[in-house]
Amino acid sequence: MNLLPFGKLAPHKSRTFVLETLNLGEWSQIQPLFDRLETSAASAKSAAELEHWLLDWSELCAALDEEASRRYIAMTCHTDSAEAEKAYLHFVENVEPQLKPRQFALEQLYVAHPCREQLPKARYEVFDRDVKNHVALFRPENVALETEEAKLGQQYQKLIGAQTVTFRGEEKTLVQMGRYLEEPDRALRQEAWESVAKRRLQDVDKCEEIFDELVKLRTQIAKNAGFDNYRDFAFRQKARFDYTPADCVSFHDAIESVIMPAVRAIQAERQQQLQLEKLRPWDLAVDPHNRAPLKPFADVGEMVARTQKIFNHLDAELSAGFQQMQDLKLLDLDNRKGKAPGGYQSTLSEARVPFIFMNAVGLQRDVETILHEAGHAFHAQATRGEDLYAYRGAPIEFCEVASMAMELLGNEFLEEFYAPAEANRARKTHLEGIIGFFPWMATVDAFQHWIYTHPNHTRAERKAAYLGLMDRFGGDVDYSGFEEVRAHSWHRQLHIFLHPFYYVEYGIAQLGALQVWANSKADQAKALGDYKKSLALGGSRPLPELFAAAGCKLQFDTATIKPLIQLASTELKKL
Repeated sequence: MNLLPFGKLAPHKSRTFVLETLNLGEWSQIQPLFDRLETSAASAKSAAELEHWLLDWSELCAALDEEASRRYIAMTCHTDSAEAEKAYLHFVENVEPQLKPRQFALEQLYVAHPCREQLPKARYEVFDRDVKNHVALFRPENVALETEEAKLGQQYQKLIGAQTVTFRGEEKTLVQMGRYLEEPDRALRQEAWESVAKRRLQDVDKCEEIFDELVKLRTQIAKNAGFDNYRDFAFRQKARFDYTPADCVSFHDAIESVIMPAVRAIQAERQQQLQLEKLRPWDLAVDPHNRAPLKPFADVGEMVARTQKIFNHLDAELSAGFQQMQDLKLLDLDNRKGKAPGGYQSTLSEARVPFIFMNAVGLQRDVETILHEAGHAFHAQATRGEDLYAYRGAPIEFCEVASMAMELLGNEFLEEFYAPAEANRARKTHLEGIIGFFPWMATVDAFQHWIYTHPNHTRAERKAAYLGLMDRFGGDVDYSGFEEVRAHSWHRQLHIFLHPFYYVEYGIAQLGALQVWANSKADQAKALGDYKKSLALGGSRPLPELFAAAGCKLQFDTATIKPLIQLASTELKKL
């Protein structure tokens, strides 16, 4: 029974190391391949032989990655299938835990290999740096601490996942309550917002307890690895060789000086349009003209056809790439019963083709999502010729340039979905969302910088530090009567609990995307050419070179940000 929307896909290159008949869902059949790789590493007596060994390792990694992806895709497309769930959990519980130590052993063999230094430096510079870094950071004593960290993260997820409210006689999740904040009836919005806020306050102490323990654990993990604080450890763990904590602090400062005035201007316009004395937190999501939500399409087939027309306008190669995904049935886009929520792009690493999953229901955010995920898909298609598995991916800071830039570039042709006035409304909402994201990103990032460089802080000190950041980056929103809600609003940001220091990447990528968009305003053909050229590099070059190839700078200062925000503000005035 095939639960995938696509069938069997041929590998981009025929296997030479992994047998075609191998069952990649059974560890007993996979283990001998790792044994062979460990043995053959020692027999590699030249740089050429070591390169061949790396390609064998890459072939195995790609085959295993695709096996995992196929099972994940089947499970998310059919959450009501016991067969799909069983296959997915079998891989997660019986294969993945075996893979991690064996992959690490191969990394150790590579780092210690006598021919490693003879490899072409330009080709292997990034791979070599990243593998050495991973090996250098490993500490056996941190394994148990990381397990405890994961358990605490699960407690947080369980706590947040259980939060519901009874609203007008019906039990609702907090996510479901979000739609009421778009209602023109202000009293209804306030009632909905207050019910959610009060529910969150009930779990404040539990969230604080979990976070206290997380800070202790992470501080100890950093000390075990020889770092003064967890922030510095996290930067190295995430292979941030191309920017520093000081660069991030400069980014925060630039956002405060350059972007906050634009945010306040948008808020002032909203306040005026809604005819309010003050903006309250329940006034931020409603359309300021009380218009009904945009309706870009009636069904998924129409969405795909109109998206195809956008890419037809944009670029012949990208257009062909999106058409190929339709031909190979690599799209599952409709919302239906038994399908997991959300949206993602997953690469089938052996066939070297992308798959897009989403839950379209006919809203403008669906248009943004398909453009975003298509950007990731184009990234995967651009690296099909790269044989080193590690280089077919890129740092998240640049992966998101591919997707966020495609949102902006595709938005130029939204008339495929809307009449001109509605297309401008969609563009305006999108640009305002980009500008409004930066201050929250700065808040989340700066808060973690403070937390982990002050590991012995009290809860009162933590609260004061966060409120100071809200004063810097919160804008002109009146929280009178809800001061405790404001003081603990960071509890809703799961990255702070589950993925520490993973958030600034989105801000960095958005700066890159805005630069690609700005370049396209001056010369669309060149901007697109640079964009495609940069995607084809995958992860083979350091981050500054990836940005440079796309016609961008990896810089977070006022000089870089100011013209981008001026352009966005100018475009907003036109809309």
